[in-house]
Amino acid sequence: MGLRERMPLLARHEGEWEGDYLHLGRDGHLLDRHRVRMTCAISGDTYHQTNRYTWDDGRSEVHEFPGVYLGDGRCGFDTERIEGVFWELDDSTIYLTWRFKGQDVRMFEIIVLSEDGRSRSRVWQWLQDGVCVRRTLIDERRAG
Repeated sequence: MGLRERMPLLARHEGEWEGDYLHLGRDGHLLDRHRVRMTCAISGDTYHQTNRYTWDDGRSEVHEFPGVYLGDGRCGFDTERIEGVFWELDDSTIYLTWRFKGQDVRMFEIIVLSEDGRSRSRVWQWLQDGVCVRRTLIDERRAG
């Protein structure tokens, strides 16, 4: 049995996504805004995500997030930049907990896929010493 069968909701996320990231300070003020084009793919027991970020000022970044099935319905990832784990909560929601390496910040993310699978919303909470210091709001739609 492969990852698609073990994590059917994750399989519904496969494909190309595009959307916007809004990074908000604790008081709600805008810290940063940029666009994303994301590719989600599954092969056997591995998951691979490529994020392509672009800003209005011309900056761009590309980040790769390879993941592997850990058992018990969970996937993990460990790159030079971040490490974490994620799993399905129900038939529409994925939960992640992760951290940027070298930073004293814990990240908690909820991803909710629409019933028709054409859009999703994501929320990150950035916690430092148990206090939320930042939130990231992400709205995405299937590309193409």
